[in-house]
Amino acid sequence: MSTFVAMGCAVEIEGATPHEAGKIKRLFHERDRRFSRFREESELVHVNRACGEVVALTPGFAAMLQRALTAAASTSGLVDPTLGEAIESAGYDGDFEELEPRSEPAGAGTPGRLWSVRVRGRFLIRPRGLKLDLNGVVKGQTVDDALALIGGEGFVSAGGDIATRGALDVALPGDGAVRVTHGALATSGTATRRWLRAGHWQHHLLDPRTGRAASSPWEQVTVSAATCLQADVAAKAAFLLGSEGPEWLDQRGLAGRFLWPDGDAVFNRAWLRSVPTEAAA
Repeated sequence: MSTFVAMGCAVEIEGATPHEAGKIKRLFHERDRRFSRFREESELVHVNRACGEVVALTPGFAAMLQRALTAAASTSGLVDPTLGEAIESAGYDGDFEELEPRSEPAGAGTPGRLWSVRVRGRFLIRPRGLKLDLNGVVKGQTVDDALALIGGEGFVSAGGDIATRGALDVALPGDGAVRVTHGALATSGTATRRWLRAGHWQHHLLDPRTGRAASSPWEQVTVSAATCLQADVAAKAAFLLGSEGPEWLDQRGLAGRFLWPDGDAVFNRAWLRSVPTEAAA
């Protein structure tokens, strides 16, 4: 197994040749350099700081942004890439490992403006001052692209989100494990990526209607899908939908496991159909 750190998380690779592992590592670091909110030289920072309403993009950036807009449309705007200003206002304004409790409260929040953003070829059209945050889409897509670089069976995991070609036993949040025979598994929740502002917990799952940390009954939501990007987007949407999350996933034929704060788990119908009863928990 090969391991390294990129995009603020541990990346694990299994089944890759040394040459393939090197290509995967370069891919993660290149995407990190291009899409990081915290690197002064990143294209994302340059785009967010651009003064005009029309911004020229590199082909790779334009393609990733289009994926993010497609993901947003598939969730009716729940997974919104236009919340860059809101996530900074909530206090996530540096590498997560460097965030410390602060006495000042989180900002008021800036609602998403998804429907005011357009990509036309290599050009972004958006209101002045709008900031993008593509982190979730970038990580999910990069896991999928990395798996495609492995010639045989293997898997790629980044921060616990996994895409695999071949059977793999994966530990689940809270307790238990599940065997993934193909495809991907992604978890979204508030158990780890959170921080204190004026004594109140903040997290990165924002309600696009308010631009503030979303309120959800779930602590973590895990989704199985054909790709890591699809699983990651669906897990975020299901978390944000709260009690409607299980049915939303069922309507799309996606298996989901929902973890309450006390550690108990709820499974949607698609999960129960796809996982043996003795392994469901």
